[in-house]
Amino acid sequence: MADEYRRQGFELERRIFELDIKCSSLRAEKQDDDYLQNASAILDKLKSYYRHGGESSNFSKVLQDYTQVILDITFYEENKLVDQEFPEDCSPFKIQQLLQDLTEPEVLAGRLAPAQEVQSVLGLELLECLYWRRGALLYMYCHTLHQRKQWIKKNKDTFLKCIQEGVRYLMRMLQVRNSVKLNDGVVLHDPATASFLSEGIFSDTHLLTMMYIGEMCFWAVKYEDCSADTMDRKEDRLQFRDIGTQILNKYVLACEGPLQGQGWNTENAKEILSILQ
Repeated sequence: MADEYRRQGFELERRIFELDIKCSSLRAEKQDDDYLQNASAILDKLKSYYRHGGESSNFSKVLQDYTQVILDITFYEENKLVDQEFPEDCSPFKIQQLLQDLTEPEVLAGRLAPAQEVQSVLGLELLECLYWRRGALLYMYCHTLHQRKQWIKKNKDTFLKCIQEGVRYLMRMLQVRNSVKLNDGVVLHDPATASFLSEGIFSDTHLLTMMYIGEMCFWAVKYEDCSADTMDRKEDRLQFRDIGTQILNKYVLACEGPLQGQGWNTENAKEILSILQ
């Protein structure tokens, strides 16, 4: 057991010092960026922790801090891509690198703490955020590609694969927390809250995720219908029409029910539903 703790500590320590070098390089580009400043502050704390012979029992907290650093640094990098409107020459490589970076905390948690559930190591909020960030990145990328009609004509399969991967990440985000079953001894006096929790809606981000899924499913259906020869393995395809319809119906019910008058617009969702159904 002691050897295992030492192995965990060594691997995380190495990753932390590697990430510190990357963060310093990025801060040279933009010293006053809030996310890079936060990442740098956490990294300073983590480096000090290891220099003073950190306790192995704090492994989960160290990995959570490391995950927050990943989230902050990749957010800065994502914003650069968005501001540049996803340049065609470098975006595919940079997006894959970002997806890999955002996957690493989950992989590390599974490998370095195999006896524990990943969500118990990272916590529900961080795990949700990792899925959300990967799905939202692919949504933004596909949203930009959707406006490049000539590019899609030549790269339809690539576009559909990006959509499929993005939808999978966003669906995983919605599944991190189990919906509250109101017949399991749970007493909620606010009917609106009860409705949200029973549908697995725990925040505004969950609602936005549903809208993103609906839009991506619409794009997929639009371009799948143009060709019978899309994507390599048909059995691996998501049922975009069914998923989009189910998710957007839930979104509209929430926005026009308990959230009516709270600023959530359903016009686009209804327009998509009229095509999907």
